[in-house]
Amino acid sequence: MTKVIFLDAAGTLFDVRGSVGEVYKQLANSFGVTVDSEQLNAAFSESFASASPMAFPGIEVAKIPQLEFEWWLAISAKAFQIAGVFNQFSDFPKFFAELYAHFATAEPWFVYPDVFPALNRWQQQGIELAVVSNFDSRLYLVLKALNLAEYFTSVTISTEVGAAKPQSQIFTIALDKHNCLAENVLHIGDSFKADYCGAKNSGLNAIWLNRQQETLDLGKLNLIDFQKIEEFASLDFISIPAAPELI
Repeated sequence: MTKVIFLDAAGTLFDVRGSVGEVYKQLANSFGVTVDSEQLNAAFSESFASASPMAFPGIEVAKIPQLEFEWWLAISAKAFQIAGVFNQFSDFPKFFAELYAHFATAEPWFVYPDVFPALNRWQQQGIELAVVSNFDSRLYLVLKALNLAEYFTSVTISTEVGAAKPQSQIFTIALDKHNCLAENVLHIGDSFKADYCGAKNSGLNAIWLNRQQETLDLGKLNLIDFQKIEEFASLDFISIPAAPELI
């Protein structure tokens, strides 16, 4: 029986309006930088994919926000370098400071239309809801700005626990916040590797929220522990059995 549902954040609950490239371009234009949004979006994807996980094991909590800022600064700078326009900036640190603050607001994000109905449905069933994400500490501000914060009894992020999905440590720490066994927890997220495989390998039940309808090469996957992939394109299609009534 599902007592707690863990949900990923970006890509699952909400996402960037348009594309990262479009948001980056709009602000860069105000700094006198001319760049193609599609080219910049591809450059960002390349930069992001090459970055190390956003987790800082053994670091004092007070130092984490600055490390988060520097982690994103490096990714953003590399994206503009790959796009060949970095040298157009007269003050890149100033630009990035504005960009970083912008992504802590509601403006660049949208909530998927299936999210609020699903959260309300599960809350009415008495299921605890929590967020487990490889996001940074701006997530608290974003959840609040998007009117999502009130739904969740806990939020666990990689930068604070020193481990990123698919590592089991982040799921274990999230579990410790709820008086519940792993077998009674369902994790839902849009990344097959980070969310689905990470949760399954940590002993949780899992659903891959395949919003982009990605196709997997099953021949390259090790599915010994979970032969059947639980996959849905929308939260609308996920039905959680209600807890049995006590007599």
